[in-house]
Amino acid sequence: MSSASDSPSNAHEFTVSELSFAVKRAVEENFGYVRVRGELGRVTRAGSGHIYLDLKDDKAVLNGVIWKGVASRLKIQPEQGLEVVCTGKLTTFPGQSRYQIVIDQMEPAGVGALMALLEERKKKLAAEGLFEEAYKKPLPYLPQVVGVVTSPSGAVIRDILHRLDDRFPRHVLLWPVLVQGDKAAEQIAEGIKGFNALDGSGKVPRPDVLIVARGGGSIEDLWAFNEEIVVRAAFESDIPLISAVGHETDTTLIDFSSDRRAPTPTAAAEMAVPVRSELLSNVRDFDARLTRAVSRSLQDHQRHVESLSRGLPRLEDILALPAQRLDAASERLSGSLRLFMQQRSAQLADAGRVSLRPIETRIRHYEERVKDHGQRMQRAGERLIERRGERLINLSKLLTSYSYTGVLERGFALVMNADGGVVRAAASLHAGEDVRLRFHDGDKTAVVADGDTQKPAQKTPKARRKTAKKTSKTEDEKQGNLF
Repeated sequence: MSSASDSPSNAHEFTVSELSFAVKRAVEENFGYVRVRGELGRVTRAGSGHIYLDLKDDKAVLNGVIWKGVASRLKIQPEQGLEVVCTGKLTTFPGQSRYQIVIDQMEPAGVGALMALLEERKKKLAAEGLFEEAYKKPLPYLPQVVGVVTSPSGAVIRDILHRLDDRFPRHVLLWPVLVQGDKAAEQIAEGIKGFNALDGSGKVPRPDVLIVARGGGSIEDLWAFNEEIVVRAAFESDIPLISAVGHETDTTLIDFSSDRRAPTPTAAAEMAVPVRSELLSNVRDFDARLTRAVSRSLQDHQRHVESLSRGLPRLEDILALPAQRLDAASERLSGSLRLFMQQRSAQLADAGRVSLRPIETRIRHYEERVKDHGQRMQRAGERLIERRGERLINLSKLLTSYSYTGVLERGFALVMNADGGVVRAAASLHAGEDVRLRFHDGDKTAVVADGDTQKPAQKTPKARRKTAKKTSKTEDEKQGNLF
């Protein structure tokens, strides 16, 4: 009799993979869309950009995954301890026999969760020193350019422009951004960094002060101004920055990292520039006060000088004795000058009578000396010309004896090439080259022929020889043909 274990069974046998994928299909078909509320536990960001997390309550833990494309579009970034509501679908991971939720959306579970996240983030950034007063920069008293980071279509930019125009018109640059939504924080941070990147050398000037503004709204609407990327951009701004987000009762983290916080965008415009009329009034008041102060100072100095002058003697008394001395000295000087002139005139007359000869005698004496010197110079010049002429004749004769023209007269000829250079050797000439022959009575042109003496001369016709006999010899035949 066989045992029960050996009896055949009608149950279907599954492989591990078949069973795992069957469970996966069953879970996905029944839980294709779910909303789950819980507290975030472990949060891990992989190098691929995906986020892996645990969603838990007091009794169970659910694994979750957020793919890279969805993670970049989340309204809030998952952080441990944050209570959230996740929307997605359930699925299984057969490789580890566990199920998980693939998250498509994540929202905070009420205002309380957002406030807890805000408080935790505030403590973290404060610990890093981003809210320290020591790092806050003073605002310029009268900026030339005001940069505004806000939405171009809202009422905020119109309120800021209107208030600036009323108080002190300034040049305004607008960096248009989204102030609410998934990409708002990134655009706001880029606007702050973009204004700081301007160097002022191009067509767009660099702002002297920045205003980051938005109208009122709920904590969810203002959440972009609580993101770390915006808070850090405001802290790192080299340009003084005024935050004007929401109404007076609204508070965001950018208010703590900015250099000044304004309760409203309109108040931010009032902080950025002074009132022009008040400034003019203050300038006029300062001018009047300065004028009065200078007048009082001059009056005080005048009274002081007058009081000092009372202790001084009169000018007439001080100058009376020197004036008398001057008059006495002038009288003595006048008499002394007259006596001096008389003495010098008498000395001059005596000297003229004793030593000076009449002027006509001196003129005749110098005329004779000039005439004598002229005659001597004429004779010396004639002798010099005669000596130089004789020397020139001797040099001319010597030059003639050295000249090649005398050699040409003895029957020789000078051979020159086409450039006019003297030919000194036959080897420097080539057959067919033109040369010029210079005789004592003129020049002739010739062509160089082959210099081979072994080549027999061509016979000339008899008729020509007869004619040549009858013809008288020319000067060239008498001289001889060189070529």
